[in-house]
Amino acid sequence: MLRSALLTAARSPALRSAAEHSALARPLVDRFVAGADLDRALAVARELTTDRLVSVDHLGENTEDRAQAQASTEAYLALLDRLGAEGLAGRVEVSVKLSALGQALPAGGPELAGDNAARICARAAAVGTTVTVDMEDHSTTDATLETVRALRADWPSTGAVLQAYLRRTEADCAALAGPGSRVRLCKGAYDEPASVAFRERAEVDESYRRCLRVLMAGQGYPMVATHDPALVDYAQQLATGAGRRADDFEFQMLYGVRPEAQRELAAGGHQVRVYLPYGSAWFPYFMRRLGERPANVMFFLRSVTSRH
Repeated sequence: MLRSALLTAARSPALRSAAEHSALARPLVDRFVAGADLDRALAVARELTTDRLVSVDHLGENTEDRAQAQASTEAYLALLDRLGAEGLAGRVEVSVKLSALGQALPAGGPELAGDNAARICARAAAVGTTVTVDMEDHSTTDATLETVRALRADWPSTGAVLQAYLRRTEADCAALAGPGSRVRLCKGAYDEPASVAFRERAEVDESYRRCLRVLMAGQGYPMVATHDPALVDYAQQLATGAGRRADDFEFQMLYGVRPEAQRELAAGGHQVRVYLPYGSAWFPYFMRRLGERPANVMFFLRSVTSRH
């Protein structure tokens, strides 16, 4: 119930405005978000790349007009230019939400988002890195996968994200487990109905294991996005059983979540990629993180409602 309330709050314009303008919220937000500007994000990324890989996300989603979609696209192009100029492209990729690029706009949204994503993929290829297309709520899954398929015609390394809590995902894993396919498997962070998603933690975990078995047995490149130690161990067992080398798959974890575990995995010879968000539009992303870690809720609410 608390998680559902937090995800509902994430869609509140009034609460979002209050939060994103509250300096008192920053200490907690900074745990999960690498600052508001590109310079700060790149400084954090540079530090992380000493032992890990990075996927940078310029925060923003559900753009309301073409100007916002254009601004998000330009922010990614600037980010990619900096990665190339500063020698970071070999260890840093970018993650993109299609709703930030205009997917939900009423007139030609999916086409606009696809065109903008293509510009980003072209720039990424030019500087020597890759793009992973994030997954959002279940209503966008088909459109997002269709865009990924189109992008892969020109940029085969474009990554896809699948969410284990959706009932359809095991079949999607099988469809995407072909040669060269990069797939990030996560549990999922949206509030989905039981008709399309598993709601109980045990069910989600078991679905994750089933999906992971499909990906590890396939010919693609699994990106194992989890902080669950049991699932991390399970992924290692599956990789060993499938004869995968350390560079045949990677673990992915969020910035600010289990950093010691990230470093330990990297020190043990595993590829570990940190999902690194930055930007001023942090509220929806942060609320989803609160939904995963409710212990931080009261501190956050006190900070954004304080008049001091």
